[in-house]
Amino acid sequence: MRYGSALRDEVTAAGTTPLIGIYDMYSASVAAGHYNGFFVSGFGFAASHYGLPDIGFIAWPDMVAFAERLRGAFPRHHLLVDIDDGYVDPEVACHVVQRLERIGASGVILEDQKRPRRCGHADGKMVLPLDEYLEKLNLVLASRTDLLVVARTDATEEDEILRRAEALARTDADVVLVDGVRSVEWIRRIRAVVGDKPLLFNQIAGGKSPRLSLSELTELGVDVAIYSTPCLFAAHQAMDTALAELKYADGRLPAVRDDAAAVGVRESTELLARNISRHHPALVDVPA
Repeated sequence: MRYGSALRDEVTAAGTTPLIGIYDMYSASVAAGHYNGFFVSGFGFAASHYGLPDIGFIAWPDMVAFAERLRGAFPRHHLLVDIDDGYVDPEVACHVVQRLERIGASGVILEDQKRPRRCGHADGKMVLPLDEYLEKLNLVLASRTDLLVVARTDATEEDEILRRAEALARTDADVVLVDGVRSVEWIRRIRAVVGDKPLLFNQIAGGKSPRLSLSELTELGVDVAIYSTPCLFAAHQAMDTALAELKYADGRLPAVRDDAAAVGVRESTELLARNISRHHPALVDVPA
């Protein structure tokens, strides 16, 4: 399957394509029941794999291994992978892109930050000189065969945002992302300078960008929306609540109610068994 082409076709179709941020195999298993596209979020992966903030700790072999496990379990989902700055070196960036394409990733996001890097919605971001980033981006573009590439700028100065967005739109990148956009008006301004190039918008709870529906984003001319952290933050809140209730109940587990909201061993096993059955024509039997 040509995963890059499949995602490219969806991005260029009418409407705004949602890609849901996942951080481990279990969150992907839940998300797969609701959406057909994943965003392998650097924020979520740094949190789940290392227990660290998204400030440059990710090692590329770890991210590639995670993407490979995802593709093995989800053979038909779109899979957009955050590769930060390409792990500093242009040759490493190209190597990672080729590895990801061979294992079946649909696309990557390559940013123009320089080290020490930050989450796109954090303060203190610094960017590479534009020419240096464009050289790295063009090498990555030349190294891919079918993979979709998102060119991302983390510029924060108003004139520089527009200058870089326009420059990225002139490359062979498939999609442009300006991260940390602070208003609807700025989405319109960026949309105007990138011309016909598809535009991506990143939403993160508590981040700098406005909370917008897919319908609103479509009206603004946004082609792709990535949701970096809904699974991660929901899990954080749910686990905190469950453990507080367990402590309050003197360690007695709650009863598993016979309703759609309850999750016990049977529901969890059935969810995970779908990752096997996706590779077979018939559903796998799940033991009681």
